[in-house]
Amino acid sequence: MIRTSPLLLCLAGAAFLHAQTAEELVEKNIRARGGIDKIKSIKSYRMTGRFQSGSFSAQVGRDALAPDMIRETFTVQGMTEIDAYDGSVGWKISPFEGRKDPELMGEDDMRQLVEDGDFYGPLVDYRAKGNKVEFLGHDTVDGDDALKLKVTLKNGDIAYYFLDPETFLEIRVENVRYIRGAVREDFREPGSYKLSGGVYYPFSLETGSKQNPGYRSKVTIEKIEVNVPLEKKHFQMPETPKGAR
Repeated sequence: MIRTSPLLLCLAGAAFLHAQTAEELVEKNIRARGGIDKIKSIKSYRMTGRFQSGSFSAQVGRDALAPDMIRETFTVQGMTEIDAYDGSVGWKISPFEGRKDPELMGEDDMRQLVEDGDFYGPLVDYRAKGNKVEFLGHDTVDGDDALKLKVTLKNGDIAYYFLDPETFLEIRVENVRYIRGAVREDFREPGSYKLSGGVYYPFSLETGSKQNPGYRSKVTIEKIEVNVPLEKKHFQMPETPKGAR
């Protein structure tokens, strides 16, 4: 008979409980958002809002189609920048850089766009997506208690989710991306959750970067429409007419 050390049994039990706690927190977060059935009943959405950073403001929008298509707009003084991902190709139109024609994005440039394009977020069906979730215990956000999850994405990037211990909704998400050998760290703080289509969405989002701690911006969502009719071609890169410059 093979005998197992009591210490090994304790360590194995602790690891099991640790994994179970992470799984339970993911389930509580999904329930808090409206439940898996409600979440998956939504196949598309359109968000419109306003971006604010100091005295500068812009109109912003986001269209998304499950499972991974996204199109974001940024409008100032009648000019609109577009960043989009059609599930395989990322592209952009950058009029503020003097470019009116659509251009393909490089893999590194579209990294964040691809992650944002995960329609239901990295916690829903995380195992099937190749993501790993760990519970890191308690932490604080602006002096308030929070439950901290470490989410390692399939591509190697990391997201730290801070959940409100009472509502289990996200109150802060820190992203760590590895791009061209460099580390890029940013964060977002969602709040003002409201129901749309039976699912809670944040209507306020503050963002910042650890590389530039003095910079902070805020997006205030004015409207969210769910299950709007959106076609795949809306997210695909338009063809440039022959002879166009």
